[in-house]
Parts: sequence; C-alpha cells; structure tokens
Amino acid sequence: MYLVTADEMQRMDRATIESFGIPGRVLMENAGRGATAFFLEAVYRDHPGSVGIVAGRGNNGGDGFVMARYLHQKGIRTTVFLLSQSDRVKGDAAANLKLLEPMGVPVVELADAAAFESRKLLMRHQHTWIDAILGTGLSSDVRGYFRTIIDFINRQDRPVFAVDIASGLDSDTGRVCGASIQAAATATFGFAKVGQLCYPGRTFTGRLKIIDIGIPFHLAQKAGCRQHLITPGALKNDIPRRSATVHKGHTGHLLILAGSPGKTGAAALTAAAAVRTGAGLVTLGVPNSLNPVLETMVTEAMTVGLPETANGVLDEAAHESITSLIEGKRCLAMGPGLGTHPSTGRLVGRLIEESPVPLVVDADGLNLIAAEPSVLSRQRSPIVLTPHPGEMARLSGHSTADIQDDRIGHARAFAERHQVYLVLKGAASVVARPDGTVFVNATGNPGMAAGGMGDVLTGLIAGLITQGMAAGAAAQTGVYLHGRAADRMAIKKAPVGYLATEVVDTLPEAMDELLTGGEHLSWPERDTLLNSSGHSGK
Repeated sequence: MYLVTADEMQRMDRATIESFGIPGRVLMENAGRGATAFFLEAVYRDHPGSVGIVAGRGNNGGDGFVMARYLHQKGIRTTVFLLSQSDRVKGDAAANLKLLEPMGVPVVELADAAAFESRKLLMRHQHTWIDAILGTGLSSDVRGYFRTIIDFINRQDRPVFAVDIASGLDSDTGRVCGASIQAAATATFGFAKVGQLCYPGRTFTGRLKIIDIGIPFHLAQKAGCRQHLITPGALKNDIPRRSATVHKGHTGHLLILAGSPGKTGAAALTAAAAVRTGAGLVTLGVPNSLNPVLETMVTEAMTVGLPETANGVLDEAAHESITSLIEGKRCLAMGPGLGTHPSTGRLVGRLIEESPVPLVVDADGLNLIAAEPSVLSRQRSPIVLTPHPGEMARLSGHSTADIQDDRIGHARAFAERHQVYLVLKGAASVVARPDGTVFVNATGNPGMAAGGMGDVLTGLIAGLITQGMAAGAAAQTGVYLHGRAADRMAIKKAPVGYLATEVVDTLPEAMDELLTGGEHLSWPERDTLLNSSGHSGK
C-alpha cells in the first residue's frame, strides 16, 4: 500500500487534472463528499449537535466548504469560521465558498486576532470541529495567529475531524510543526500520507480513512512513490509453505553468534525465536566458557563453544571455526549480547566481508560496525541491520533526536549509501531497502518496550531467511509478525508486562493468522488505524 509525500501528492493531483482532464473542482467535490460521509460515521454519530468548520483560504479550506454544504443539506447546524477575508480565497475554493451564501450557511470571517476574540463565545458553543486549515503543503512551523487557533480548538475538549491531514503535521515525517490539531479522525484523499503512519503523526491523526477522489492508481508509480505500508496481503505469498514430505533438512540451518558474560539470555532468545519461526536447524555459537550455560538454556537449538578472549567474549581467533560452521548454513545472525571487544569487532568485520550467506546483524554487532561503517561496502552477501534509534545514531553519526525527527529519511539514506536492508526499530518500525524503497510497519504496541524484544526480532528475521525468504521480504515479514505476536500478547495477557519469551511462544499463532486469515487479535489502535475506501492496495 502506497504512502505518499506532499510533493508526490501534488504531482498526482496535477497529473489527474492536466493529463486525465478531471477538473480540480470535481476532485474537491469528491473529497468533500467522501469526507462528510466519514465524519458522520466516525465523529458526528456519537457527538451530534452544531458543527464548526475552521477553514483556511487554500484548497484544504475548499474541501471544508464542500463539507459545509453537504452537512447543511442534511439539516445539521454548520458554521464556517474562515481564517481570512472572503475576497482572498481563490480558485476552486472560492467557487465552493460562494455556494454557501445562497444556501444560508453562515460564514464568519476571522481574518485576524481581533475578529477571533470577538467570536470566541460563538466558537465555544460548537459541539464538534472540522479542521480544514492548512492541508498537506505545510513546510514550516505553525506560528502566530494560526497557532493560536489550533491551540484554542485543542483546548475545547470537543472531537475534531481533520480534512486530509491534521493541521500542523508534516506530511512527510509525522513531525509536529510547532503545534498540531489533535484529531479524533482524519479523512485523507487519494493515498495515505507518510506522516500519518509515523509517530508522532499517528497520534495526532486518530482514525484514518482514505477517500477515493478519482486519482488514477497508477499515477503513484509515475510519481515515483517509494514508501509503502506493510500489509498482510503483501506478505502472505512470501511466507514459506511446507509440503507433506518436508523434513528439517529442507527448512534450512541457521548459525547464530551471540552471548557474552551476563548476556546469555540474548543468545537464547535469538535461537528460540528462530526455532519458533520454523528454521529446521539452529546452531548457536558462543564463547567456550558459556557453552555449558547455553546448553541448559536452549533445547531445540544446538550449541558450540568457540575461542574467546580473556574476558569471555568471542575472539578473532574463532574465525577459522566459524568459517567451517557456516558451510551448509543458509543464514548467519550475529550481535545479540556479543560484547564490543576490539577482537570481536575484527571478527565481525571479517565475517561481513567473507560470509557466503545472508547476514542479520543486531545489538553489539551494530555497535562494532559503527566504529567502521565502511566495512559494509565490502559485504559479500546481503545484510539486514536492525538498529534501534540509539544504535542508528551511532551508525550514521547523527543524534538520536535527528533520527527520530525523520526516521524514513535517515533509514533510506543509510540503506542506499551502504547497500543494506535496514530495520529502524521503534514505534512504526521502518524497513529500508538498498534501492531506497521504504516500508512502514503498523503492528506492535508499547508493551514491547522491554528487554529481549530486539533479540526476538533478530532470530525471527534470520529464521525466515533460513527457510528461503529473500532478505528484504524477511525483514518486512519479520517486523510485521514481531508486532503482531506482541499485539496478541497485549490482548490475551496485559498491555504491559508480557515477556519476550512469551512473544516467542506466540509467533506460530501470528504466522498462522497471516497464512490462513485465522483468528484476528489486534491491539486496539490497529482496529481503527486505517479504514480504506481508496487506493490502499494490499
């Protein structure tokens, strides 16, 4: 399913009007009519009464004027509060504004702060609000008068319905530009916007519905859209199917390098997740002194002790043994609990350069790569990196705050520069491919903010690759299943306090749901995240 930027959406609008001959006024009519239907369902049904539409003088305001007309025709008391003088409204928006007067729809001009102060009492009497102020074209922080209006609307403790996007959100990143409308629901037009699926934008969007306004679907490809939402339909065909005669030799053998003193749990979780995902065989390579410990912690996986440093972490001297172990394997995962000793770092670098099978690298593996990211340019096989924002900051040289301000931009830039598959973990995890295509994940919940969850994801992705999935498909499927299994735990057990081991045990149920469309248990936010009547795709 496509997620579009503001620029891409503008180009598609323009192409629809110029190449297909669909007038802009028709698109605006379709937008306003579809948004009205969703407003009545999502907001007005539970909060009937007077409706205030606060509108700017651009096309977003024009969509609001169309909504005012449809609501008035249904006998709903509707007032338009125009944040401009009427004669400054131009084009299709002006044409729709002019239709309101003969219909008797009140239009109150609030061109400045003085006019706003004089109409505050009337505005406080509205039961619901429709935000048609700014739209998707916002490129700077909201200040001055518009910020005053946004703050006022948010303080009224009335449900707000956003037209296309909550005013104040950056369409491309989800960043709040100074201030943003807090919407209970949003009707977005043509395609979902990137910033509506990324945090914090998702918090300000509320229930989201795509309204089909007549933009041909193939224009998204022509516009070069490279952002997608990960959806079950797009993943289903990539999950490995098994014949009745399959055996463990057919389902692959995974090698994991993990663990150090005090971090044996990370190694065990990674192995358990790979087994639960369906990897036929899993071998866990650990420092020699930890092998007796790991042998008692894991049952389905095999363990092997490897040369270690004086402080008990994997030594570069293990390289020869690991090279032998890789023979016959389909994937190499490394990093969870590995430690950051320089000798371990040299070992990781050599394996990146020499591994004949795809790699999945997490945790300390990433911290070791951060000392010399250029090693990635010497990769022999596809690599999946799975950093959290702090690790991403160390890899890229940016601050964690910068990473979080534009998660997609930073993930894409790193994946393209180093030709890797990059999973930037966190709320709405991002999967970036070497060609710059980006996928945003919508599964998962706050209970996942606990130790061990990242180790589970490493084993999950590696387990899928081991069964024959391509690295990119495994990364996308892995983050989806990881979040879906956690969603099931949040519903079945509790929103917070479930364990990484419990998520591991729930992976088979999540995979079965994806494959068969079986019992659907989802964290409540996902139930209202996207209700599409437009170009959602799979």
